[in-house]
Amino acid sequence: MTSVREQAGIRWRRYRPRQRLFHNPLGLMPLVNLALLIMLFMLLHASFVRQPSSAVQLPAAAFLTGTPYGLMVVTLTQEGLFFFNDERVTLDGLATAFRNAVRNQKTTAITIEADVRVPYGVILRVMNMATTAGLQQVNLATRPSFGEEVMP
Repeated sequence: MTSVREQAGIRWRRYRPRQRLFHNPLGLMPLVNLALLIMLFMLLHASFVRQPSSAVQLPAAAFLTGTPYGLMVVTLTQEGLFFFNDERVTLDGLATAFRNAVRNQKTTAITIEADVRVPYGVILRVMNMATTAGLQQVNLATRPSFGEEVMP
């Protein structure tokens, strides 16, 4: 005679589906891992460029000499906004930011990205603030002309 427990097991087996959709879910794991690794690789090797929230139209220039990466950057927008290393500052706070940067960093060069519509006096004022703070090299960012006519 069979016990009640064995009969329950037989009954349970009788109603169990014979075919499963995924017999071994571990077979899919290498493919999932590969997909995640490819996504991680693409994220890590993508070039992310931080830009201020306002678009800056740089003036065109015929020369193509560049400055090294990693310099401090001041961005002056048409709306009168100032960004130092992609952080918004006021014009008065720019002098303090320059002094702190000279104290904390080894480089003494800065690049000014000024919109083409920013008054020349504002650019000169920022340049004077930078040299007063101890920055020895002030670069003005331009965009390459690529054949368009540049005013001499």
